[in-house]
Amino acid sequence: MADTDPAAPAGTKPRSTAWQTALTMVQEAEPPFIPEGAHAMTVVIEYPPGDPGTPPHRHSGPAFGYVLEGEMLLEVEGSPERVVSAGEAFWEPGGDVIHYQDGNNRDDVPLRFTVTMLCEPGKPMLTLVDDEELARRKDRRAPRPAERG
Repeated sequence: MADTDPAAPAGTKPRSTAWQTALTMVQEAEPPFIPEGAHAMTVVIEYPPGDPGTPPHRHSGPAFGYVLEGEMLLEVEGSPERVVSAGEAFWEPGGDVIHYQDGNNRDDVPLRFTVTMLCEPGKPMLTLVDDEELARRKDRRAPRPAERG
């Protein structure tokens, strides 16, 4: 049974106090640049086992996400790739920063994650990056596992 407020007036339904301990901090970040007049969009992404995800791209504003199930292989320009597991959060600043990977890190289970993006008005929420730009900016990408040895 949920905790209730002992000070509730007699004859009234007691008010729950569960809200006082219901919050769990998952992620905290310094606020990134938010485009003027931005609107928020929350989406759920689902990739089958082993799917590489979206090709390299960028978002017009910051994106904040949470992995619901599975494991994501995440790589954002300037940071090494990392695995984000179910129950973990991630974010990226958006703008000019390239998002290299968001694929399913597992071959045996699907990946589901949710993302809230703050989109710049009049711009698409996602823009693919072509091979020529990737080549021009290769110095901004963290070393890949195959390049580390």
